Amino acid sequence: MATPAPASPHVLFTAVRRADGSTGDLLVSGGRIAAHDPAELPGGCVTVHAAGALALPSPVDAHIHPDKSTWGGPWLSREPAATLRDLIDGDVRARAAITAPVEERAGALMDRAVAHGTRAMRAHVDVAPVHGLAGVRGVRAAADARRDLLDVQIVAFPQLGLLSEPGTAELMEQALSEGADVVGGLDPVGIDGDLHGQLDFVFGLAARTGAPLDIHLHDGGPEGIRQVTEIARRTLAAGMGGRVTLGHAFAVAELAGAELDAVARLLAEAGVSLVTCALGADPVLDPARLAPHGVRLGVGSDGVRDAWTPFGDGDMIARAHLLAYRTDARTDAGLAACYEAVAQEGAALLGLPASRLETGDPADFVLVDAGSVAEAVVDRPVPSLVVRGGRIIARDGRLLRRG
Repeated sequence: MATPAPASPHVLFTAVRRADGSTGDLLVSGGRIAAHDPAELPGGCVTVHAAGALALPSPVDAHIHPDKSTWGGPWLSREPAATLRDLIDGDVRARAAITAPVEERAGALMDRAVAHGTRAMRAHVDVAPVHGLAGVRGVRAAADARRDLLDVQIVAFPQLGLLSEPGTAELMEQALSEGADVVGGLDPVGIDGDLHGQLDFVFGLAARTGAPLDIHLHDGGPEGIRQVTEIARRTLAAGMGGRVTLGHAFAVAELAGAELDAVARLLAEAGVSLVTCALGADPVLDPARLAPHGVRLGVGSDGVRDAWTPFGDGDMIARAHLLAYRTDARTDAGLAACYEAVAQEGAALLGLPASRLETGDPADFVLVDAGSVAEAVVDRPVPSLVVRGGRIIARDGRLLRRG
């Protein structure tokens, strides 16, 4: 890896292109945006020439599975799968044959994500008797080793089922004392066959521990909407607005017109956030349809080079492109809204301070070769520089040496 510029509490980035198309200087001090076009510079200030590169707030991966990834390892051939249960069972078989430890594989994926600009990620990590807590411990170790580069929240995720897989509930409780930060759930009806039983457990565990709640919901159609409605009701009743997330939410993505409006209003009132990963042939949640109702929508990678899929690369600028493509975003405003979901909505979902490149904001941003946010979403440029807390940590898609 290349060697970073000398560390300094004060850095002036010159000739930075802003979202409005203007170009100017950006002063960073003490890890925060200190001023635009400053008249005076503090002593010892280091200058970095941006050469007209566009500054964008660093993106956030709001839904990723680093414990499953084979990133950095040999190619993994995938089994055919017709159902969600086929995918789950195939994943268990594949992972039993992988010899590289979770910490190594997850760490390699985190490095890739950071080098392409990712500021933070919510990592869903399998918790089940067949895996124990090896995934949670491995991902936590990888995250702790990179705490100066990346914020990581770990979700204790019952991938094989919670009530339907004996021993999982006890492991979920244990996981929250051994590195997990968020309570996970999965298709209460489709996987566990017990809507109220699973929700009683996960909402109860969240209440006892003070942890947020993040539920995968693949179930579609009316049954999926019934689960969405019940989760919103419980969120309101528990006073957990802003602390409950539904990942995928295919049932919501399938709606249109008045039906979508009604469900969106319900979610906004309850404070339930959504996350989409713009996957394959699956229904995709559209920022343009949800934002007017005040529904928070984050974006994630989901699986990356794992037993479920050969695709994904941890690049959230590329994921903004994929979201725009899948939702037919064509105008500059529509394309920019996709990046807003990837950056600002993801940060809010994880409880991070906003990074809008305004004075006082965390100096977490990327510099890319693009004339506008819309152009960056379409072109998917690799960041020329990745800046975290005012410190350059990656250049041209490669991490800079630490220490």
